[in-house]
Amino acid sequence: MGKLFGTDGIRGIAGQTLTAELAFHVGQAVAAVLTEEKGSRPLITIGKDTRISSDMLEAALMAGICSVGGDVMPLGTIPTPAVAFLTVQQQADAGIVISASHNPYAYNGIKVFNAQGYKLSDEMEERVEELILNHAELPAAVDGAVGRRHHGMHALHSAYVQHLLGSIDCDLTGLRVLVDCANGAASATAPDLFRALPLQADFIHTEPDGVNINNGCGSTHLESLAQGVVSGGYDLGIAFDGDADRCLLVDEQGNTIDGDKVMAVCASELKRRGKLSGNTVVATVMSNLGLHEYCRENGLDLVCTAVGDRHVLERMLADGFAIGGEQSGHTIFRAYATTGDGELTALQFIQAYCEAGVPASELVSCCAQY
Repeated sequence: MGKLFGTDGIRGIAGQTLTAELAFHVGQAVAAVLTEEKGSRPLITIGKDTRISSDMLEAALMAGICSVGGDVMPLGTIPTPAVAFLTVQQQADAGIVISASHNPYAYNGIKVFNAQGYKLSDEMEERVEELILNHAELPAAVDGAVGRRHHGMHALHSAYVQHLLGSIDCDLTGLRVLVDCANGAASATAPDLFRALPLQADFIHTEPDGVNINNGCGSTHLESLAQGVVSGGYDLGIAFDGDADRCLLVDEQGNTIDGDKVMAVCASELKRRGKLSGNTVVATVMSNLGLHEYCRENGLDLVCTAVGDRHVLERMLADGFAIGGEQSGHTIFRAYATTGDGELTALQFIQAYCEAGVPASELVSCCAQY
């Protein structure tokens, strides 16, 4: 692990340890390293969550990138996995996410994806860090070499939503769901996504004000969602975190459906459809013994990695496995995404739920929690 980049990018308190000045230099360094690799002007996408500091950091990153001759494609407020997807779709050279995920609003972060939608390699991170920490004087772009800003934000949001819609194929008629957007990035995409489906979806915590992200809501605070599901008679409750790369659910009785239960249900559905490559689920050492027992009893192989979705993904890629994740709600479906995607996870669980034809509490009861 580097001095700046942790397991999930650069994190800190905005304005204190994560400043606009640092973001400017990160933008410069990333663009400079990509220019050296590519031999020509790089294109970098940037997406952000709803924290009050995200606009400041976005502006600084964009200025840094353009100052050394890189082009920028701002995606606006959008989930982390959407940045990974659109970086690949738009054939960009890298994608940057401004978010601190499930943390309080005062924190923020800078995470970089490569052109394939995966985490930037350790080698490239080290080169970026070296330029920043050594205060390297990078040559400024002048005249026609100055970087440009690309447009098309609304169309790109729609492209991501359409990609998610293409991941399921089942009858959703009559389904009623309550969706908690955590006053975060899902507020920008989840309403369009769920309203495009033949089900009834209602939403809570979709009015971000810069400081209410994850505040008493979302996947880390399921109380209001559970209460709303029970009082409103919904079939399911769906909760995202601030950057919508995690998803947890609640059943019709208000009980939590954690990442282990999501993986158990979705892996069995993949197996039923003949899409569970290697007949294997990849989890971490934090997974409950109930998941181990479920896999044993249902003829599934379970592989456990160190904690962290990056370790899960590394094992999935190494052995070609289809599904993996963490108890906390990061679930990776390799057929559709290069990283954890909360909205994709919600759709995959809904599909398994509709195919099962039983209440959610009954569906997940097969995977005990000890």
